[in-house]
Amino acid sequence: MKILILGAGRVGESVAESLASEKNDITVIDTAPERLSALQDRLDLRGVVGNGVQPSVLEAAGAADADMLIACAPLDETNLVACKIAYERFGIQTRIARVRSPEFAGDDNALLDKKGFAVDEVICPEESLTTYIRKLIEHPEALQVLEFAGGSVSLIAVRAVAGGPLVGHVISELPQLVPDLPMRIVAIYRRDVYGQDRPVVCDGTTRIEPGDELFVLAAREHIRGVLVALHKRSDPVRRVIVAGGGRVGLRLARQIAGSCQVKIIESSAARCEYLSTELAGRALVLRGDSTDEELLGDENVQDTDLFLALTSDDEDNIMSCLLAKRMGARRVLALINRRAYADLVQGEGTQIDIAISPAQAVIGELLAHVRRGDVAAVYSLRRGAAEALEAVARGDAKSSQVVGRRLDELKLPDGAQIGAIVRGVGDADDPRVIIPHHDTAIVGGDHVVIFLPRKRMVRQIEKLFQPSATFLF
Repeated sequence: MKILILGAGRVGESVAESLASEKNDITVIDTAPERLSALQDRLDLRGVVGNGVQPSVLEAAGAADADMLIACAPLDETNLVACKIAYERFGIQTRIARVRSPEFAGDDNALLDKKGFAVDEVICPEESLTTYIRKLIEHPEALQVLEFAGGSVSLIAVRAVAGGPLVGHVISELPQLVPDLPMRIVAIYRRDVYGQDRPVVCDGTTRIEPGDELFVLAAREHIRGVLVALHKRSDPVRRVIVAGGGRVGLRLARQIAGSCQVKIIESSAARCEYLSTELAGRALVLRGDSTDEELLGDENVQDTDLFLALTSDDEDNIMSCLLAKRMGARRVLALINRRAYADLVQGEGTQIDIAISPAQAVIGELLAHVRRGDVAAVYSLRRGAAEALEAVARGDAKSSQVVGRRLDELKLPDGAQIGAIVRGVGDADDPRVIIPHHDTAIVGGDHVVIFLPRKRMVRQIEKLFQPSATFLF
């Protein structure tokens, strides 16, 4: 697929890195030659220097035969105008724009249709990140919570804790231990002697050990029970301290203020005034430095259920989380842009419980448009190394390689696992979540959730779920 990316900032760089690794033909447009040069040194892509709203620049980048434009420049207006020109002048089939303003939210916004700015999909990293963090607040034992089939089934990442009812048992024993919690463990990562997480064979004989990072699929109503079974305790988040009152901090405070006691630490006096106006009566806004030990002590950080470092500075986020954890905060989460930092600070034995990347939070939204076949949802896992996707089975036994076939008859890549099947999505009745076995057969219309330990397996899954040319949608 030939893809144009407008903007080589943090989001554009992460998008380019993810898509270039899959052998797409990528061209990145940016006004800063040094950023493009750095990208070209690392990735197999082409850089074009210029303003992406100028038709001549888009033409030089190959817009005439491009399949997709992903506009993620810093300004909303740049991205919107670029999509309009891409459609009107060059006929680019798919146009995605990064837009921060809530004025353009909603699928029925007439300003985004083909008579308006011609945007097929709007992405907002700040909103995606806020949603991501809110799910972690709702499920404080989890490292990651991802939803499929309209929220009917979830994939959770959780670190097993000694004393958890299922920890120390082999996977084949789980149905007897928790018969009312149907689940499928699709991957286990275990820390080796060098401090690196390594995948281990995940079958009925595998024993769950303390410290293991597990990826588990289960129906939405069973997620809480699964987390408690692996983590021993389930204490709700009631007290939250947010370091950084930027867009993400403000969005999050608005959403959780009704259920949590929220304090925001912000260094800018002007921003504090704005936050106080926006959150009057709902959150306590404090002007100060989140790495100030005296300030954290005064605000009783030792009684905090969750400390969130959401500033734009990676180093400040890391240091404030380490300090809060040392002072007694139950869990800490750091917003980290640089992948090397995220790999360094997160994991069993370290002090930071969760490190998340703003760009990675939106990668899945973009990948769903790039994936071939009928792919409804995609999530990038373990900082891009693995992937989980929701594929829709179309056709019949004659036109499809999966419909009418049992799971043990499918030619899945080695290590790939089908963890859940959701049947009846879109019907009047509630969809049915099936935790499949080897003899479970797939029927037309099923939404199949698949875990892939390596991204290079994606193409095989896409081909597997593509119906033949004789099948008409």
